[in-house]
Parts: sequence; structure tokens; C-alpha cells
Amino acid sequence: MMNQTHRILVVDDETSMREFLEVLLSKEGYMVSDAKNGKQAVNMIQKNDYDLVLSDIRLGDITGLEILKEAKKKNPDTVVIMISAYSTTEIAVEAMNEGAYDFVPKPFDNIELKQTIQRALELKSLDHEKENTSSELRKNIHFNRIIGKSPGMLAIYKRIEQIAPTKTNVLITGESGTGKELIARAIHENSDRGDKPFVVVNCGGIPDTLIESEFFGHVRGSFTGAVTDKQGLFEAADQGTIFLDEIGELSPILQVKLLRAVQETSFKPVGGTKEIKVDVRIISATNKKLEQEVIEGNFREDLFFRLNVIPIKVPPLRDRKGDVALLSMHFAEKYSKKMGKDIVKLSSYAIDFLNKYSFPGNVRELENLIERSVALSSTNIILPESLTISMHKKRRWVEGIEGRRFDLSEVEQGVDLDDIMSTIEQAYLKKAMELAGGNKSKAADYLNLSLRSIRYRLDKGD
Repeated sequence: MMNQTHRILVVDDETSMREFLEVLLSKEGYMVSDAKNGKQAVNMIQKNDYDLVLSDIRLGDITGLEILKEAKKKNPDTVVIMISAYSTTEIAVEAMNEGAYDFVPKPFDNIELKQTIQRALELKSLDHEKENTSSELRKNIHFNRIIGKSPGMLAIYKRIEQIAPTKTNVLITGESGTGKELIARAIHENSDRGDKPFVVVNCGGIPDTLIESEFFGHVRGSFTGAVTDKQGLFEAADQGTIFLDEIGELSPILQVKLLRAVQETSFKPVGGTKEIKVDVRIISATNKKLEQEVIEGNFREDLFFRLNVIPIKVPPLRDRKGDVALLSMHFAEKYSKKMGKDIVKLSSYAIDFLNKYSFPGNVRELENLIERSVALSSTNIILPESLTISMHKKRRWVEGIEGRRFDLSEVEQGVDLDDIMSTIEQAYLKKAMELAGGNKSKAADYLNLSLRSIRYRLDKGD
């Protein structure tokens, strides 16, 4: 039975009460022992481990309060519930101050007593779960900010340790939401520049008309609106690190100017004539395939080689399944504190549910999902029903077909439905033919098609 792992000690000097409680609790599946007086109870507590002690206050030799103190002295995690027919407010307060979980007056309601014991033991288990969860998280937090123990992330931690002490430029690639900035910060903080500026620039978030001024600054009067001299971000990062996020979004003109700054480690502000020399380490990041951008002529090859001295590729969350539970626990703990809740863990079913999802938005999507789940959860355990993952599945209704993902939000921009349906059809035909070992008749059975129909569809795809 589910409660057999819980050991309960019943302490009462009335034989009938001890026997009644032993029968009542044994029927619930608990392993029940009993003591007829305080001295016997103390002796049993010293020799054995109990999950819960249910003790009367008045025992004839020593009081239940002494048993409470002894139980807590032996093991602070032991749950103690006091019962008495002669309860007073003072005794109840003293018992609670000494660490009693509850004070139950006699005569008690059997159902309420069983519920009190069940809640107490659940709380004890959850406290252990919380401790274990926190311990597991602490072991897998790297560089004070990155969480994960999957092979791909372990390789990145090793690379960070290797390159952090150098001045070498680094290019971090990976899908949106994988945590590229966290890795950039870890490199900076573990270098000899760690106490110097770490300047973040979102290259895709600054208008082309302003980005040169943002990068290199400008002098007063250099353009309309330039009423004062302005320091650029490269100068602000002197002696430190500049993180160029979404580097693939830079226009060709800015790529030329950035290349010169990287090569010469100097630049001129917009409208200025004086060269400004800086000592800046450049860490760049992109979710684009920059090599392909170079081939297609969208990104300068010489700039690519200057930035990509040390490459780091961050794996998507779907390839870090071992990290989903860790990250989920971290975010649950983070938002539990922020919202004043006491979320202890995610149920194993919830973790399994998350592990089956591909997370196209990666760690950022997982964080949003857990934040929402903490807000919606009515218990201190996150259950699958509080994970609104179905909303995400509706949005990303089919993915991974021939390496292509489909998103219903794309409809607003206009899509080629015939092309989408053709891609899906060919993917299913291909899979059916693989399963059938090339036998068209068997493949047709898999897809509930006639032999003539599957032949036509296969020919259409050639």
C-alpha cells in the first residue's frame, strides 16, 4: 500500500486509545508502533527512526512535550502531532513553539485526524523534494548563471574555460531563445576583463540610420538632431567586452565600417576627424547560418573570419532533453518566489509531458511556459493540467517535416497552401514507403489509399 513506507509511533497511556489508533492507522497502510508511557517512547525514539510521532500530552511519567523535544533532538524532520483531552491555549502554544506540527484535542474526529496525518507526511515529503531539487540545481549551475548537464552544454562549459582568459573574438550561433547572451556573459565574467564593462548591442533592434552613431558615437552638428557629442558603444566598452547580438542583421555599409574597427581597433565618430583607439573584445551572436549568408553575398567573408575566430554553437532545447527538468525546476523556483507561492516540484508526469514537446522557442519558451504554470497552479506541485502546452501545439501544429516548420501565424503574411500541403503529403508518402520497404501496395495500406492513388501521388512528387 502507498503509506507503508511511513513509520508512525503512537504514544498514549490508555490501552484502548493505543489499540484504537493502531487499528485506525494500520488500515491506512502505515507501519504503526506504540508506546504505553513516556519513558518507553523516548527509548524507542532513540533506537528507531519514525516519520511521525502521535503523542498524548499527559502520560503519567513524563509529558508529551518531553517526547516532542526528544523526537526533534533525534531528528528535526520528524513530524510530531500532540493530542490531549486536557488542552489549554498555553500548552498548545508551547507545543507549537517546540516544533509540533499540530495540536489535536480529544475527542477527535477520525477522518480529520487521518487527513491531518496525511497532510503532515505529504509536507515532510515535499520538504525533502524541495531540498533535493535545490541541491540538484546547485550542482548544475555553471558560471553562476547557466543551467544544464547535457553533453552539448558540458562541451560549451569546457570551451568557455579555455577561451575566457584570451582576447580572442568569439561567434556564438544557435536558434533564438537558446541563451547565447548568457554564454557571452560567462566568457566576459571569467576573463581578466570581468570587472570592466560588458556592453550589449542588439544589431537588429537599431534603425540603420542610427546604428553607426550608436556604434561609434557622433560629434555635435554632424547631422540633424546631433546637438551634443555622443560617446559610442565601442568606446563605452573600452577595456571590456562588446556583445554584438543578431550580428547577421547588419547592413552591408555597417559591415564595412565594423570590419575596419575590428582590424584597426580604432574608429572615427560620425562627423569626427579624430581617431579613437579602443581595447575591446568582440563577442558576436546570431541565429542565422552565417556561412550561408556569406555564400549568398549577404555578409562579408572577411568580417565573418574576423568575428568567427572561436565558434560556439549552442544546441536547441530539443537536443538537450536531459536539461528540460533542471531548467523547469529552476524557473518554477524563480517564479514561485516572485509570486509568493511555494511550488516545490514538477510532477513526473509534467516532466514527461515537457520532454515530449520540441520547444521551437527553446529555453525562452520553456521559461514563459513555467511562469504561466506557476501563476495558474493551485497546488505546490506543478501538474500537467497547469501546463498550457496545448496552446503551443496549436500554434506549431506541424513541424520537422522535411526540415520545415509550419506556423499558423504565418497566414497573416500570406502563404502558399498548395506548397505546404504538397510538402506534408510527400513526407508521409516517403515515411510509408520506408516502413513498407519500397512496397507500394503495403505503403498504400499504411495511408489508407488505393494502389492507383499512391502511384499517382508518388509520380506527382518526382
